[in-house]
Amino acid sequence: MKMKSFLFLLGFVLCSIAATAQVQFDAKVSKKRLGINERLRIDFEMNQDGDNFRPPSFDGFRVVGGPNQSISNSWINGKRSFSKTYSYFLAPQTRGKITIAQATIEIEGEIYKTLPVEVEVTAAVEVPKDGNNADYVASENVHLVAEVSNANPYLNEALTVTYKLYVSHDVSITSQWREIDTPKYADFWSQNIDNQNNFKVYEGKYNGEDYRYVVLRTTVLYPQKTGELEIEPLTLDIPIDVQGNRRDIFGRRVMERVNKTISAGKRTIDVKPLPLEGKPDGFNGAVGDFTFDVNTNKTQLNANESLQLDVKVSGKGNLKLFTLPAVKLPNTLEVYEPEHNENVNTTIGGMSGNITDSYTIVPQFKGTYPVNPITFSFFDPKTEKYRTITSKEFTIEVENGPISSANPIANSNDAKKQVVLSKDNFKYIKLDANLEPIAQKNFFKSPLFWSLLGGPFLLIPLFILAGKKRKQRMDDVEGNKLRRANKLAKKYLSEAKRNIQNPIAFYEALERALHNYLKAKLNIETSEMEKGLISKMLLERNVEAPTVERFISLLKSCEFARYASSSTASVQQDYGKAVEVISNIDKQIQ
Repeated sequence: MKMKSFLFLLGFVLCSIAATAQVQFDAKVSKKRLGINERLRIDFEMNQDGDNFRPPSFDGFRVVGGPNQSISNSWINGKRSFSKTYSYFLAPQTRGKITIAQATIEIEGEIYKTLPVEVEVTAAVEVPKDGNNADYVASENVHLVAEVSNANPYLNEALTVTYKLYVSHDVSITSQWREIDTPKYADFWSQNIDNQNNFKVYEGKYNGEDYRYVVLRTTVLYPQKTGELEIEPLTLDIPIDVQGNRRDIFGRRVMERVNKTISAGKRTIDVKPLPLEGKPDGFNGAVGDFTFDVNTNKTQLNANESLQLDVKVSGKGNLKLFTLPAVKLPNTLEVYEPEHNENVNTTIGGMSGNITDSYTIVPQFKGTYPVNPITFSFFDPKTEKYRTITSKEFTIEVENGPISSANPIANSNDAKKQVVLSKDNFKYIKLDANLEPIAQKNFFKSPLFWSLLGGPFLLIPLFILAGKKRKQRMDDVEGNKLRRANKLAKKYLSEAKRNIQNPIAFYEALERALHNYLKAKLNIETSEMEKGLISKMLLERNVEAPTVERFISLLKSCEFARYASSSTASVQQDYGKAVEVISNIDKQIQ
């Protein structure tokens, strides 16, 4: 008999321990695998009530619904069953395996976390063909298409990708869409031509049916590699208005709005290499149709004067993606680094305009200097052949100046020779500079020396005064206690202060801060926070009655704010009151 009593008592104790220890907080998803055009529901469930619920950041998803809160509390055969759930609806933003991080909740002073949940997002899946389903109707009547002008270009030949949004006459789009995945165009030089502020609606055909469409964007691309290159898809989140099943009082069908994620799909470009046959030696990667010109602003000048020589390429092609041929001039001409200028406009057809290298040239000696012809080669994709343009030869005449001992008619192909300078070569340098000697001063008798020597001694009284002030501050017990109390109050109320412009969020944070403060000071749980009990416990801890009344008044203000809006002035007033009340309680409580 004793053994049975012992076993019964042991079983009762173990059941009690298990009942008190089994706090459950789980994350449950509606599916572990979904398409990028589907929605995911996630529920955070707990079997005991808690505070300070914090959801994860949902990286890789966009929250399209929630949080929705539901509570179930029932008694069956004397046994309590409690459940509280926070629900969110998510739209995936990218493909691949995405991990939903942990959510946290505080239950009876302990922090509980859910386990991370991994979800796989695949390519768009086929939507069930239900003519009464708004999602299906929207997906069948709105299409995003990427049109490629040339799927088999040469290396560095321009092509365009035009993104068109087709919308049937059965649905409409009245709100602005949003990009959720923008192509990066790896291995391409790219430039977007957006139509974001000037959309024009066209009439056209899609799969043989009448549609309206707009051109969202045209992107100009220049491939930088050969072979098969992929263009990433453009993905949009679009609000679409669809006729629903409900009707208004006049019998007309009420429009229903659904958000759809629509992708243009990937495109593959097969880039051809430039032909090796007929490739010139000086070819530097220019592809297009160009003209070439070399000119100067003057050909007759004196020594030490300057002239400007321009090397210019004009036309249509990859103007920003190659370098101009260099100029080779005689050694006796001083040539500075060229200034590069671009006057290039990128349109739907590609780059067009001109690029110029401007050289500044300063001759040092009198003479005649020939400038040899310069060649420029490019590949024309229309004719699929290389072309070479050669500039004209011209001479630079330096009429006045010192004469070099070398041949006055210099040639860029001549070997380098030693230059013999004339006595008149530096006649422009001023030789009489009228310089004056600097007086020698004795540093050890200067004011700077005495300042550096006596300065540290003058600072000693300041350090002594600062030390006395610090000691007085440390000895001020009441002042230090007040400062600590104010610091503690502002610590608890930091979240409320951040939401001071949003009355609803402010009072939620204020109520949470007051509860957390009571938990820390009185060791009570949320379920025990009844105003009469709070007043009693504070008065027992020697908190003055007016302070307790002000604290209870703050709690009432938080509860009242749930049902009625509050002004910014009252929010500011309650925040200041909360700082003062918490500071006073912290000074008085024992």
